[in-house]
Amino acid sequence: MIVAERKPFEEIKAMLSGYPRVLVVGCGTCVAVCLAGGEKEVGVLGAQLRIAAKMAGNGVQIDETTLERQCDREFMEPLAKDIGRYDALLSTACGAGVQLLAELYDDKPVFPALNTNFIGVAEGPGVWTERCRACSDCVLGLTGGICPVTTCSKGLLNGPCGGAVAGRCEVDPERPCAWGRIYDRLEATGRLDELAAVQPPKRHNIHVQPAQIVHLAYKRRYGL
Repeated sequence: MIVAERKPFEEIKAMLSGYPRVLVVGCGTCVAVCLAGGEKEVGVLGAQLRIAAKMAGNGVQIDETTLERQCDREFMEPLAKDIGRYDALLSTACGAGVQLLAELYDDKPVFPALNTNFIGVAEGPGVWTERCRACSDCVLGLTGGICPVTTCSKGLLNGPCGGAVAGRCEVDPERPCAWGRIYDRLEATGRLDELAAVQPPKRHNIHVQPAQIVHLAYKRRYGL
């Protein structure tokens, strides 16, 4: 899932300065799971903004709403009927959600309340770890399901680097060597021979910006 965290409160206040009517728009998917931008977090942020405005003597209107997700146009429709009542929108979605909100309502300033960090997994309560950079050239089938791009401090495709000590990374001794883990995983599944193959450099040319994918079935049906 996409993992994000809230921006410093003072930064958020500064962005909203000069806008008397603000709608805080939450997202009920990834950022809700990581406790950054769901309905509860939107309520807390809205309350903080109202308190700050009252203490400063500002007559600011702060309202909140939370959509099922902000990265899908169909879930943005409920905003249409009320959007005209606000001077600015504050999104607690990931960067993709913020951009779609700004695209759909391009006559309104849209500000991000979060910093989008990475695609990761939950390790335990309140702990998330990066696992994927969305590089468009996945090598997990060759590395035992462990991504060297994200888990190796040097991002090596052909490792290990030779600096690991007792199975720990030379860059960060608190972390296990990614290529040590890859070796153990391949050994456990009887695939050590695959390490003999030298992997070519990443194909950065296939990771165009901005990327777009059109599903073949939809392309055939709708001529997209």
